Amino acid sequence: MAKKTNKTARYAPVGMVITLLASIATFLLILVKGAVAIKAYTPDPAQTNIINIGLIVSILAIVLGLAIYAILAPEKATRFITGRQARYGSNTLIMSLAFLGILLVANTLAIKNPVKPLDMTEDKQNTLAPETIQALATLPEKVTALAFYTQQNPTDTARQLLSNLKSDSNGKFDFKFVDPNTDPVSARQYSITRDGTIVLTMGDKKEIAASASESDLVNSMIRLISPEQRTVYFITGHGEPDINATDNKGYARARQTLESKNYTVKTLNLAAENKIPADAKVIVIAGSLNPLLDQEVSLLKAYVNKGGSLVVLETPTLFTNAGTNPDPLINYLTSDWGITLNNDLVIDNTSNQPIYAISASYNNTHPITQRLTAVTVMPQARSLSLSKTAPQNVTLTGLILTSQQAWGETDLAGIKNNNQPGFDAATDFAGPLTLAASGENATTTGRVVVFGNSIFATDQGFDAYANGDIFTNSVDWAAKQANLVNITARQAITRTFNLPSQGQVLIILLLSVIIIPGLVIAAGISTWVARRRQG
Repeated sequence: MAKKTNKTARYAPVGMVITLLASIATFLLILVKGAVAIKAYTPDPAQTNIINIGLIVSILAIVLGLAIYAILAPEKATRFITGRQARYGSNTLIMSLAFLGILLVANTLAIKNPVKPLDMTEDKQNTLAPETIQALATLPEKVTALAFYTQQNPTDTARQLLSNLKSDSNGKFDFKFVDPNTDPVSARQYSITRDGTIVLTMGDKKEIAASASESDLVNSMIRLISPEQRTVYFITGHGEPDINATDNKGYARARQTLESKNYTVKTLNLAAENKIPADAKVIVIAGSLNPLLDQEVSLLKAYVNKGGSLVVLETPTLFTNAGTNPDPLINYLTSDWGITLNNDLVIDNTSNQPIYAISASYNNTHPITQRLTAVTVMPQARSLSLSKTAPQNVTLTGLILTSQQAWGETDLAGIKNNNQPGFDAATDFAGPLTLAASGENATTTGRVVVFGNSIFATDQGFDAYANGDIFTNSVDWAAKQANLVNITARQAITRTFNLPSQGQVLIILLLSVIIIPGLVIAAGISTWVARRRQG
């Protein structure tokens, strides 16, 4: 009988091997489950099923391995369970299980009850403004931010801000980073053309944030939850490009972008309708080849005097049918707003193509241009002149300036005859030139934004540089949707490291190399001497 027991006992280690391998598998699967719990890893349903089945099988394998060992070597199993080592081992096992249990409970509580991290920065860069906290508290339902960033675009700043919004939202705000290069379907779905775009979604509504700043995200959030209907009308009937055209000459991209920002975009033939719709938030006059009629301008003037807004994209007369005929719209902008559209063509020698005017600087205090970093390129532009004395109650602001190397060429007939343009101080406009300006009437609250170019916002140029951004920013400002909440950006505290003087360096060396080590050595020697004397 003993021989038979010895023969079977030889195979008992097989059970322990099975138990060991199954224990390793169980440990790894528990780690995976933990990663899923803290959302560090998100498996699909099929993978989740495999993980659950694998965990059950591995636990059963542990039991099976122990059973095999107990059956094949019953004496060893009994001795192990009743022996002194078993008692010590069981105590250790109980303490280990208790420690793991405490960790598990603590982690579960931390995950289900997250504590807001402390902002230890001196300038409180990671603390949201009170206006932001209030906006988050008023969210009627969950808002998700989709941040479209390529791998080449750093995400640290945006990720920190979005994390702060999430932690202060009581579960009403979440975010996700999407690489438009690896997920082009989502990029097309949200009309993403610029790296670093953030789209806020709530239900079936969406809103694009101009930049990854706290102010822009909060303003986009407010527009998202605002029930106000915002309709933008593009004037037609004077040879304007089509907002639905599929060629590069139309304004389809501008329309699509406005629609993605919750605007309703329509066309308006003012000469035929003879009235401005009551829901008109902004009226865009872009690329007219023929002048507007006096009657149309009178309607527009009355509309603006009641708090309406215009965005005007003009074209040099060289490329229109206006010729030398009076232009009622241009006359209105000059008389009522102090914005004069010069009869010239901007020649910019800083550009590879001189008739492509390039922005050299922006007004960094105006909501339309204060966050623009890329240049604006305007092919075939005309310059603007702003009245030194603005009309009563009107605030005039130049938005875009060219470099000093640009000038406004007034010899349009010579250009038409292919003559080489050259600056003439007597007749031309010297740079830097104004390419865009805004006006706001404090009494009527009416607003106008005027550009000396209409091509930059067509499909040909909309996605180039900051062209599309400045157009949509202009519509937002005209619609009074810019800076709904004005959050002052915190200025980072600049810290400089002052190198120690030679005397300070000498003191540091003496302390670290001689005095402190010497004291330690002296203490050791005195202790050794004292012990020698004692014995």
